[in-house]
Amino acid sequence: MKLAISLAAALALTAAAPAYADHHAGSEHASSTIVETAAGSPQHETLVAAVKAANLAETLGGEGPFTVFAPTDAAFEKLPAGTVTELLKPENEGQLRSVLTYHVVPGNVSAEQLIGMIQNNGGTAELTTVQGGMLTASLSGGNVILTDASGGTATVVQADLKASNGVIHATDAVSMPG
Repeated sequence: MKLAISLAAALALTAAAPAYADHHAGSEHASSTIVETAAGSPQHETLVAAVKAANLAETLGGEGPFTVFAPTDAAFEKLPAGTVTELLKPENEGQLRSVLTYHVVPGNVSAEQLIGMIQNNGGTAELTTVQGGMLTASLSGGNVILTDASGGTATVVQADLKASNGVIHATDAVSMPG
């Protein structure tokens, strides 16, 4: 039963939407960094702008490895009006950095590994973020769901976008550190 759930979940997670993802998902050793990979995605323009505003481009372009749960532009649009504009102001760099590093986990965690962690830990896996907070991963309907410190949830909508220094999993919501 666990194998069937794992296979179904892995297949659901790797069903990539844009052609860009299909190209990167199959590459075992992508030559682009996480930042370059996100910059090549039409779904992550807000995230890339935020990473640059928080002065994290060099860090996330570094050796890693990193696992990034990357909110799509549509995820940022779900935030209350004015939130992104406020976070992008230079005086809010610390807060923006905290929100962004809350989406980053040290190491290279593939969808298959994450699903295995969830299944081997009674249905949830706690992930310590670079920010120092905790994201809780679980499965629902074959999808990986992340629950943040505030109780908000984000669904992984695209998994295993490989980069030279880690992996990106696109999410449909911005996770908040609390």
